[in-house]
Amino acid sequence: MKKPKSDPKNKSKWQSFLDIQNQEMPQTGMTPRVPVWKKNKATLWHYPVKKKRYSVPLVFIYSLVTKPFILDLGPGNSLIETFGKEGYEVYLLDFGIPGFEDGNISIDDYILDYIQKAVQRVLRHSGAKEVTLLGSCIGGTLAAMYATIAEEPIKNLILSVAPIDFEHVPQFDQWAEAMREGRVSFDEILDVFQIVPAKAVKSGIRLITSPVYFSPLLSLLYRADDENYVKRWRRFNAWTNDHIPLTSGAVKQMSQDLVLDNKLIKGTLKIRGKKAKLNKIKANLLVIASQNDRLVPNAMISPIMGAVSSLDKTLHLLDSGHAQMHSEDTLPSYYKEWLPERSGPIDQ
Repeated sequence: MKKPKSDPKNKSKWQSFLDIQNQEMPQTGMTPRVPVWKKNKATLWHYPVKKKRYSVPLVFIYSLVTKPFILDLGPGNSLIETFGKEGYEVYLLDFGIPGFEDGNISIDDYILDYIQKAVQRVLRHSGAKEVTLLGSCIGGTLAAMYATIAEEPIKNLILSVAPIDFEHVPQFDQWAEAMREGRVSFDEILDVFQIVPAKAVKSGIRLITSPVYFSPLLSLLYRADDENYVKRWRRFNAWTNDHIPLTSGAVKQMSQDLVLDNKLIKGTLKIRGKKAKLNKIKANLLVIASQNDRLVPNAMISPIMGAVSSLDKTLHLLDSGHAQMHSEDTLPSYYKEWLPERSGPIDQ
């Protein structure tokens, strides 16, 4: 009886797959940039544009729990690079990695001492009269909170998979109920450790999204002989495994004001005594949500559409999950169709 012939292509894929761990890790964050402002661990980065086509600069406000290099994974896989090629002047506020000494930093601090100061610096550095804020995940929540009390001119507010309504937090309804009833409290632990370690943050996210971490390995095996795909996959996988500690001050405030009391959507939130009502937001609003997001489902995002005073507002639903890896030479359609006419096109 003859043995079945092995498929050389499959053998090559297996060999490539097994050899990946021996290859040098591809570099990330390769788009040229310069720091224009720093505070504590945070850095405001400017990405010089070769041919400026729009007068309104774009300011990225990224999450507190993951590193922002997903916005600039590598050549051809960089949202920041693509915005630059389209003629947008881009800035990124990177909050950095907090340590034990930063434990008291609260959400109020991040909004007023970091985001607001960074926006002021962008306005001075760029000479622009207005800015576009693009907030992702918790960074989007912070951007929305800032927009409610901002004295600086915000022309456009873009919120990407940003939780706003915390009535139903995935997988944590029972924890939230126990905390509301006073049966569970983490304050004493937070006071001792001052930060929630990155490993704990990663474990919490895995608890919600764990099923999505198996299928990528299968896609890697299937395309293990595609060098460009492997580089993209490894960069993205490095991002999914590289989390940031949370300060105890931020965790306490988010737990109480957002998760337990849901103050942002209810209109009862205050930021250092200032009323932070969503109806104060009048900027042009683009909200991006996903129908398959296990971490921040659409139900946590879309309620903002009825809470703001913006006359120009759009909700765009994606079919993907929580994190989107940019892998095209052009902007996603929801940016390309919505943003240009609202960004002060410069006559060429």
